[in-house]
Amino acid sequence: MLPISNIIVNSNLTVNQSKTSVMAKSFVAPELQTYIESVTLKENDILRRLREETSAMPEAGYQISPDQGQFMGFLAKAVGAKRYLEIGVFTGYSTLAMAQAMGEDCQVVACDISEEFTNVGKRYWAEAGYGLNIDLRIAPAIETLDQLIETNAEPFDIAFIDPDKPNMPNYFERCLKLVRPGGLILSDNVLWSGKIIDPADQEENTLVLRKYNQDRFKDDRVDVVLLPIGDGISMAIVK
Repeated sequence: MLPISNIIVNSNLTVNQSKTSVMAKSFVAPELQTYIESVTLKENDILRRLREETSAMPEAGYQISPDQGQFMGFLAKAVGAKRYLEIGVFTGYSTLAMAQAMGEDCQVVACDISEEFTNVGKRYWAEAGYGLNIDLRIAPAIETLDQLIETNAEPFDIAFIDPDKPNMPNYFERCLKLVRPGGLILSDNVLWSGKIIDPADQEENTLVLRKYNQDRFKDDRVDVVLLPIGDGISMAIVK
Protein backbone atom coordinates (compact mmCIF):
# COMPACT_ATOMS: atom_id res chain seq x y z
CA MET A 1 0.00 0.00 0.00
CA LEU A 2 1.40 3.39 -0.96
CA PRO A 3 1.88 5.99 1.77
CA ILE A 4 -0.65 8.79 1.86
CA SER A 5 1.94 11.33 0.73
CA ASN A 6 2.25 9.44 -2.57
CA ILE A 7 -1.49 9.20 -3.09
CA ILE A 8 -2.48 12.83 -2.59
CA VAL A 9 -0.41 14.58 -5.23
CA ASN A 10 -2.03 17.93 -4.50
CA SER A 11 -2.74 18.69 -0.88
CA ASN A 12 -4.36 22.09 -1.61
CA LEU A 13 -5.93 21.83 1.80
CA THR A 14 -8.16 24.15 3.77
CA VAL A 15 -7.86 23.92 7.53
CA ASN A 16 -11.23 23.82 9.28
CA GLN A 17 -10.86 25.01 12.84
CA SER A 18 -14.05 23.23 13.96
CA LYS A 19 -13.21 19.85 12.40
CA THR A 20 -10.95 17.07 13.56
CA SER A 21 -9.66 16.59 10.03
CA VAL A 22 -8.54 18.60 7.02
CA MET A 23 -10.46 18.29 3.79
CA ALA A 24 -8.63 17.77 0.52
CA LYS A 25 -9.95 19.95 -2.30
CA SER A 26 -8.26 18.01 -5.09
CA PHE A 27 -6.49 14.71 -5.59
CA VAL A 28 -5.01 16.00 -8.87
CA ALA A 29 -1.64 17.72 -9.33
CA PRO A 30 -2.05 21.53 -9.01
CA GLU A 31 -1.04 22.33 -12.59
CA LEU A 32 -3.40 19.71 -14.00
CA GLN A 33 -6.23 20.86 -11.73
CA THR A 34 -5.71 24.43 -12.95
CA TYR A 35 -5.87 23.26 -16.56
CA ILE A 36 -9.01 21.19 -15.97
CA GLU A 37 -10.75 24.15 -14.38
CA SER A 38 -9.59 26.46 -17.19
CA VAL A 39 -11.44 24.39 -19.79
CA THR A 40 -14.48 23.26 -17.77
CA LEU A 41 -15.30 25.48 -14.80
CA LYS A 42 -17.96 28.14 -15.41
CA GLU A 43 -18.73 29.53 -11.97
CA ASN A 44 -21.12 32.46 -12.21
CA ASP A 45 -20.67 35.65 -10.23
CA ILE A 46 -23.19 34.91 -7.49
CA LEU A 47 -21.74 31.47 -6.76
CA ARG A 48 -18.25 32.94 -6.77
CA ARG A 49 -19.23 35.62 -4.26
CA LEU A 50 -20.92 33.07 -1.99
CA ARG A 51 -17.83 30.85 -2.14
CA GLU A 52 -15.49 33.75 -1.41
CA GLU A 53 -17.55 34.95 1.55
CA THR A 54 -17.60 31.42 2.93
CA SER A 55 -13.86 30.94 2.37
CA ALA A 56 -13.16 33.70 4.91
CA MET A 57 -14.98 31.77 7.66
CA PRO A 58 -13.09 29.53 10.14
CA GLU A 59 -15.38 26.67 9.09
CA ALA A 60 -14.62 27.08 5.38
CA GLY A 61 -13.55 23.43 5.07
CA TYR A 62 -17.20 22.44 5.05
CA GLN A 63 -17.74 24.05 1.64
CA ILE A 64 -17.60 21.92 -1.50
CA SER A 65 -15.19 22.93 -4.24
CA PRO A 66 -16.55 24.82 -7.29
CA ASP A 67 -15.66 21.97 -9.65
CA GLN A 68 -17.70 19.61 -7.48
CA GLY A 69 -20.62 22.03 -7.55
CA GLN A 70 -20.46 22.17 -11.33
CA PHE A 71 -20.19 18.39 -11.56
CA MET A 72 -23.26 17.92 -9.40
CA GLY A 73 -25.14 20.43 -11.54
CA PHE A 74 -24.04 18.50 -14.63
CA LEU A 75 -25.52 15.33 -13.14
CA ALA A 76 -28.77 17.15 -12.37
CA LYS A 77 -29.08 18.23 -15.99
CA ALA A 78 -28.15 14.77 -17.25
CA VAL A 79 -30.99 13.07 -15.35
CA GLY A 80 -33.47 15.91 -15.86
CA ALA A 81 -33.69 16.54 -12.12
CA LYS A 82 -36.31 18.92 -10.75
CA ARG A 83 -36.52 17.71 -7.13
CA TYR A 84 -33.39 17.77 -4.99
CA LEU A 85 -32.86 16.72 -1.37
CA GLU A 86 -29.82 18.08 0.46
CA ILE A 87 -28.62 16.83 3.85
CA GLY A 88 -26.04 19.25 5.19
CA VAL A 89 -26.29 22.76 3.75
CA PHE A 90 -23.60 24.85 5.47
CA THR A 91 -23.72 28.23 3.64
CA GLY A 92 -25.67 26.87 0.71
CA TYR A 93 -23.21 26.77 -2.19
CA SER A 94 -24.23 23.29 -3.32
CA THR A 95 -27.88 24.18 -2.73
CA LEU A 96 -27.70 27.12 -5.10
CA ALA A 97 -25.53 25.36 -7.66
CA MET A 98 -28.09 22.58 -7.91
CA ALA A 99 -31.07 24.93 -8.01
CA GLN A 100 -29.54 26.90 -10.85
CA ALA A 101 -28.76 23.69 -12.74
CA MET A 102 -32.34 22.44 -12.37
CA GLY A 103 -33.99 25.72 -13.34
CA GLU A 104 -36.68 28.05 -12.09
CA ASP A 105 -39.29 25.29 -11.66
CA CYS A 106 -37.10 23.21 -9.32
CA GLN A 107 -38.04 22.11 -5.83
CA VAL A 108 -35.37 21.77 -3.15
CA VAL A 109 -35.62 20.47 0.40
CA ALA A 110 -32.49 21.45 2.34
CA CYS A 111 -31.77 20.01 5.80
CA ASP A 112 -29.47 21.62 8.34
CA ILE A 113 -29.35 22.52 12.04
CA SER A 114 -27.56 25.89 11.80
CA GLU A 115 -29.45 29.10 11.22
CA GLU A 116 -26.18 31.04 11.43
CA PHE A 117 -24.58 29.29 8.46
CA THR A 118 -27.71 28.86 6.35
CA ASN A 119 -28.60 32.54 6.75
CA VAL A 120 -25.53 33.29 4.64
CA GLY A 121 -26.85 31.12 1.84
CA LYS A 122 -30.39 32.47 2.08
CA ARG A 123 -29.16 35.92 1.04
CA TYR A 124 -27.62 34.53 -2.14
CA TRP A 125 -30.55 32.20 -2.86
CA ALA A 126 -32.90 35.17 -2.76
CA GLU A 127 -30.60 37.33 -4.88
CA ALA A 128 -30.40 34.58 -7.50
CA GLY A 129 -34.18 34.24 -7.58
CA TYR A 130 -34.39 30.80 -5.94
CA GLY A 131 -35.43 31.79 -2.43
CA LEU A 132 -38.95 30.42 -2.89
CA ASN A 133 -37.73 27.21 -4.54
CA ILE A 134 -35.65 26.15 -1.53
CA ASP A 135 -37.50 24.73 1.47
CA LEU A 136 -34.96 25.00 4.28
CA ARG A 137 -35.71 22.74 7.25
CA ILE A 138 -33.82 23.71 10.41
CA ALA A 139 -33.97 20.52 12.47
CA PRO A 140 -32.03 17.29 12.91
CA ALA A 141 -31.98 15.76 9.44
CA ILE A 142 -33.23 12.38 10.66
CA GLU A 143 -36.41 14.07 11.89
CA THR A 144 -36.92 15.90 8.59
CA LEU A 145 -36.31 12.76 6.52
CA ASP A 146 -38.65 10.67 8.65
CA GLN A 147 -41.32 13.35 8.26
CA LEU A 148 -40.91 13.32 4.49
CA ILE A 149 -41.27 9.54 4.48
CA GLU A 150 -44.32 9.58 6.77
CA THR A 151 -46.08 12.18 4.64
CA ASN A 152 -45.32 10.30 1.39
CA ALA A 153 -43.39 13.18 -0.10
CA GLU A 154 -43.08 13.24 -3.87
CA PRO A 155 -39.93 11.28 -4.83
CA PHE A 156 -36.71 13.19 -5.32
CA ASP A 157 -34.47 12.92 -8.38
CA ILE A 158 -31.21 13.49 -6.50
CA ALA A 159 -30.14 13.48 -2.86
CA PHE A 160 -26.82 14.80 -1.55
CA ILE A 161 -25.51 13.51 1.79
CA ASP A 162 -22.92 15.87 3.31
CA PRO A 163 -23.52 16.14 7.08
CA ASP A 164 -22.11 14.51 10.21
CA LYS A 165 -20.36 11.33 9.12
CA PRO A 166 -21.49 8.85 11.82
CA ASN A 167 -25.10 9.25 10.66
CA MET A 168 -24.39 8.78 6.95
CA PRO A 169 -25.67 5.17 6.91
CA ASN A 170 -28.93 6.32 8.51
CA TYR A 171 -29.32 9.11 5.97
CA PHE A 172 -28.59 6.74 3.09
CA GLU A 173 -31.29 4.27 4.18
CA ARG A 174 -33.84 7.04 4.32
CA CYS A 175 -32.76 8.45 0.97
CA LEU A 176 -33.43 5.03 -0.57
CA LYS A 177 -37.06 5.55 0.40
CA LEU A 178 -37.18 9.12 -0.86
CA VAL A 179 -35.28 9.00 -4.19
CA ARG A 180 -37.03 7.57 -7.24
CA PRO A 181 -35.75 4.49 -9.10
CA GLY A 182 -33.11 5.72 -11.52
CA GLY A 183 -32.40 8.70 -9.28
CA LEU A 184 -29.06 9.49 -7.67
CA ILE A 185 -27.80 9.47 -4.10
CA LEU A 186 -24.53 11.41 -3.82
CA SER A 187 -22.33 11.09 -0.73
CA ASP A 188 -19.53 13.53 0.02
CA ASN A 189 -16.09 13.20 1.69
CA VAL A 190 -15.85 9.47 1.03
CA LEU A 191 -12.06 9.64 0.50
CA TRP A 192 -11.57 11.69 3.67
CA SER A 193 -8.44 13.50 2.48
CA GLY A 194 -6.87 10.16 1.55
CA LYS A 195 -6.99 8.93 5.14
CA ILE A 196 -9.50 6.31 4.05
CA ILE A 197 -6.57 4.07 2.98
CA ASP A 198 -4.30 4.77 5.96
CA PRO A 199 -4.47 1.68 8.21
CA ALA A 200 -3.02 3.68 11.08
CA ASP A 201 -6.00 6.04 11.07
CA GLN A 202 -8.64 4.62 13.41
CA GLU A 203 -10.51 7.87 14.01
CA GLU A 204 -14.30 7.45 14.21
CA ASN A 205 -15.15 9.32 11.02
CA THR A 206 -12.52 7.39 9.06
CA LEU A 207 -13.85 4.05 10.31
CA VAL A 208 -17.44 5.06 9.51
CA LEU A 209 -16.53 6.11 5.99
CA ARG A 210 -14.53 2.95 5.31
CA LYS A 211 -17.51 0.81 6.27
CA TYR A 212 -19.87 3.11 4.39
CA ASN A 213 -17.91 2.68 1.16
CA GLN A 214 -17.73 -1.09 1.58
CA ASP A 215 -21.45 -1.30 2.34
CA ARG A 216 -22.31 0.70 -0.79
CA PHE A 217 -20.08 -1.60 -2.87
CA LYS A 218 -21.97 -4.65 -1.59
CA ASP A 219 -25.43 -3.06 -1.75
CA ASP A 220 -27.56 -4.74 -4.45
CA ARG A 221 -30.17 -1.98 -4.22
CA VAL A 222 -27.89 0.50 -6.01
CA ASP A 223 -25.17 0.77 -8.64
CA VAL A 224 -22.21 2.75 -7.30
CA VAL A 225 -19.14 4.56 -8.57
CA LEU A 226 -16.67 6.58 -6.50
CA LEU A 227 -14.85 9.53 -8.03
CA PRO A 228 -11.87 11.58 -6.70
CA ILE A 229 -13.66 14.90 -7.15
CA GLY A 230 -13.39 17.30 -4.23
CA ASP A 231 -12.86 15.12 -1.17
CA GLY A 232 -14.30 12.09 -2.95
CA ILE A 233 -17.89 11.69 -4.04
CA SER A 234 -19.85 8.43 -4.15
CA MET A 235 -22.62 8.21 -6.74
CA ALA A 236 -25.34 5.61 -6.28
CA ILE A 237 -28.10 4.97 -8.82
CA VAL A 238 -31.23 3.64 -7.12
CA LYS A 239 -32.48 0.47 -8.79
